[in-house]
Formats: sequence, structure tokens, C-alpha cells
Amino acid sequence: MSKTVTAQPPSTLSRLWHKWRFHINILLLLVPLGFMPKYFADASLFRGDSGLGERDVGTVQVGPWSLQLAELRNEGPRPDGPAGYMKSFNAALSDSSIDQVKAAYLRIGKPRSLRAAGVIFFGTPYRMGATLPIPERTRADAELWITLEGWD
Repeated sequence: MSKTVTAQPPSTLSRLWHKWRFHINILLLLVPLGFMPKYFADASLFRGDSGLGERDVGTVQVGPWSLQLAELRNEGPRPDGPAGYMKSFNAALSDSSIDQVKAAYLRIGKPRSLRAAGVIFFGTPYRMGATLPIPERTRADAELWITLEGWD
């Protein structure tokens, strides 16, 4: 007596995979390409190729010094977990004030003293960044206060 083993017919899923695997893999390569324009726009923004930020506030005169201020994103403050809402700003000191300014601060409303000057800008004088916490009760017409501290 001979024993013959019949092969199981392939499952439906197996047939679909073998038939469409090439097309699915091509799709996996093409989907990320749809996100490339946003990626390149963000990379250009962070490198500084497209200016200080998406929304340029303009040149701000602070005492004898001036700086160029811009919002990083042209949108409202973003929630940042328990820290509350945050808004990012970039600034660049003017060429004449680079050697004279030691620190730059940003705050909502006038500070009571230099100890409460706000968040400090970090980075080089040509492109400084600061992330400002925005309290929930902040009015829409609240003013930003910039404090520049000199070396003297």
C-alpha cells in the first residue's frame, strides 16, 4: 500500500500576500514621500534659511539696543503637559549691539525686577531662542516685555 500525502491548498491570506506583496512594499516606500515637503520646510525653518520664524514681529528697540523678533510658529500657544501652554520665539541682536548685550529676557507684562525678568534667550546673538510659558488667564492684548542686560 502506498501512502500519498496531498498538499494543503494555500490559505486566502497567503495567496493575497504573494500576489500583492510587491505593490504593498512600493506603497510603504511612497507614503513617506507625501510628508517630505513639510519635513523640508521645517528643516529650512530650524536652520534659519527661511528667516527667524514663520511670523516676523519686526525690529524692536530696547533702550540703546535693538533686536529682530519673530514667532517660531504662526499659531497659538501649544499645550506642553503640566507646564501649561508654551509659545516659542526667536530673536537676533542687531550688529551694533552684539558686543554690548550680555543677556536677553522675554516676559508677558512688565517685570518687577531683573530677578523676575522672564525666560532667558539661549543661543548665539545671531539666532537666539526662548520658549515662553503663557498663563491661562492671559488676555489677547497682553504685551510682551523684552529686557536686555548689558555688560556694564
